[in-house]
Amino acid sequence: MANVSHQRGDLAGHPDAPEMRARYERVLGSRDVAFVDGPVFLLGLYCAVSPWILHYTTSQPPLVTHNLIIGIAIGLLALGFTAAPSRMYGLSGAMCALGIWMIISPWVVGTDPDAGVIWNNVVIGALAVILGTACAATAARAASKSS
Repeated sequence: MANVSHQRGDLAGHPDAPEMRARYERVLGSRDVAFVDGPVFLLGLYCAVSPWILHYTTSQPPLVTHNLIIGIAIGLLALGFTAAPSRMYGLSGAMCALGIWMIISPWVVGTDPDAGVIWNNVVIGALAVILGTACAATAARAASKSS
């Protein structure tokens, strides 16, 4: 068998190394908010299943459908943030709007909600606003760097 170990070496001398390094930096630069994708998805998942976790499916049927739809929307935003970050982080404001809506929805959509339902939606909404603000701030910072 031939010894090919002498052909392995450092790629620093490769003629395409500077171009590859610049491309790598561009790709990583667009993923500044990658740490938010997972928590946003988990928040959407929890929002969608929270009526069954907290057992208010019979007492608040309109909120069950509402939380399921909003949870799916938040989860889809998270998947979009992961799949196409440079395009989707402009929707960070929509994430904040969904959070604000979640905070007020027990009184708008629900019928005489109890404290557990109210706290559930307020916490989900607050977390959505916080994560959406983090996405928006980081996207604005990344846009100002590239300008």
